[in-house]
Amino acid sequence: MAHYFDGDPVTAENRKLITYRVNGIDFEFISDTSVFSRHQTDFGTDLMLKAVIEDIKKNKDRITDRSFLDLGCGIGTVGIVIKKCFMKMDVTGVDVNSRAVGLAVENAGYNGVKADFMVSDVLDKIPEDKKFDYIATNPPVRAGKKTVFAFYEQAYAHLENGGSFYCVLQRKQGAPSTASKLTELFGNCETLEIDGGYRVMKSVKDNV
Repeated sequence: MAHYFDGDPVTAENRKLITYRVNGIDFEFISDTSVFSRHQTDFGTDLMLKAVIEDIKKNKDRITDRSFLDLGCGIGTVGIVIKKCFMKMDVTGVDVNSRAVGLAVENAGYNGVKADFMVSDVLDKIPEDKKFDYIATNPPVRAGKKTVFAFYEQAYAHLENGGSFYCVLQRKQGAPSTASKLTELFGNCETLEIDGGYRVMKSVKDNV
């Protein structure tokens, strides 16, 4: 059985166009089989994006010349939206799924933004010394807790001091254990939004 977290999907392609509107902007994304939430932008991603956009807007001094990582980017929705909303932000996206990354590259051009999307098993293709000001993820819960926690651990390692990490999970899929893990890693975990059983969390890497 094919999963959205498979590296090289072999299922027959069946591309489709999905629409999405956020922050007063209309987006169109090309989707396909064996990618996450292929029929529409999922509720959790939508909830997280709205919370992240509002949170970044509160930090106007942290927009220009800042960097954003879309971790587990899928077809590029989060990274492309962030780039469109904050054009001066340097955006990178990574995903293990080569089909999804190909679509992310295509979707960036389709929506008129420049972002760097690449195939990577979590962050193994990102240089150790590369740091980001913002990292956001809707983690692949179906890949298992070990993989999800690897997302958090590697995100922490690649976050600038003072940088912000965001994630969204359903309570039934491990939001409480994620809050505990983020508190262990960062020393803090704030809930930005709760809706429909989903929880958007934010942790800040303390200056050291």
